[in-house]
Amino acid sequence: MRIGVFGGTFDPPHVGHLLMATDAREALKLDRLIFVPAGAQPFKVDTPPVASAQDRLEMVRLAVADDANYVVDDAEINRKGLSFTVDTLEHLSERNPAAQLFLLLGEDVLAGFEQWRNPARIRELATLAVVRRTAAAGSLVDPIAAGVLTVSARRVDVSSTEIRERRRAGKSIKGFVPESVERFIDVRGLYR
Repeated sequence: MRIGVFGGTFDPPHVGHLLMATDAREALKLDRLIFVPAGAQPFKVDTPPVASAQDRLEMVRLAVADDANYVVDDAEINRKGLSFTVDTLEHLSERNPAAQLFLLLGEDVLAGFEQWRNPARIRELATLAVVRRTAAAGSLVDPIAAGVLTVSARRVDVSSTEIRERRRAGKSIKGFVPESVERFIDVRGLYR
């Protein structure tokens, strides 16, 4: 079984995340893609998420609820202390011992990858798959480093930051997030 691992703050999850996941799933021929909302991120301790961990977890669950190819893992949300990718991959490897894991990374994240906790072990546990935003979505392109796959994903100019700013300004976020996530944000009064 081929499983993709897509971690992030998801504050909130938006259509760009979902399209990137679809493009990566198709290009890598993944049987399943696991979304892993971040708990306490080591490189973002000075800029914690705006929404609570439980709200972000619920929004990701709502965003992927209608697609059987996607699941949500709450390991990082439930873990005490900082969340390290190596720990999450160990957890997922134990739960899926026969699976080949693919860790999806943004191109911007790869530059600092060697500063992560135990990058060598991460490479043992999963194949790195860097997602590049290009015009030809859903395909594998030439690797950018040895042992690193490169996946093309469609370019969608939407960000969680923009969504939070739109909410603070009283603007609509319709079309930026799935309707279920928009309703949740409204009911919970998030990002005002």
